[in-house]
Amino acid sequence: MLVSLLRRRERRRAVRNAFGRIVERARDPFLYAELGVPDTLDGRFELLALHAFLVLSRLRRDHAETAGFSQALFDAMFADLDRGLREMGVADLGVGRRVQAMARGFYGRIAAYERGLVDADALVPALRRNLYGTVHPTPTQLVAAAAYIRDQVAALVGQSAASLMAGDIHFALLEAT
Repeated sequence: MLVSLLRRRERRRAVRNAFGRIVERARDPFLYAELGVPDTLDGRFELLALHAFLVLSRLRRDHAETAGFSQALFDAMFADLDRGLREMGVADLGVGRRVQAMARGFYGRIAAYERGLVDADALVPALRRNLYGTVHPTPTQLVAAAAYIRDQVAALVGQSAASLMAGDIHFALLEAT
């Protein structure tokens, strides 16, 4: 029983660390300054969703081994979003509805970004529609954002599932355009 408790505690710590890495990267000023992602509530959600997608997509390659961790990471992300909405003063009755809408949006982004990773012609429109929303990025920013995503995918593919599930996530270095 003690071993089970220690494993659960270790897993929660690993999920917290993994989610912390995702949040840390999603909040990096480079993404707002160089890639032109709007520094708004929507822009921050988009970057969080993008980086969560990148990690979850990598974990899916080893699905049999990583399914439980992936679900725990997803749950941690949406628990954090729920907590954030409550802290912003959204009424308790409205939080559940908003979180459900965010989850639906996240699933839509997953589908769009997955298509974009398979079909290079689909990535830029997915980024324009999701990552940038109503902001009009320059063509240079769109190309840089697409290159950034490909760099992140390559960096994550180079990491073992065990390392990722330990919360030891290393995104690719950021490079100014």
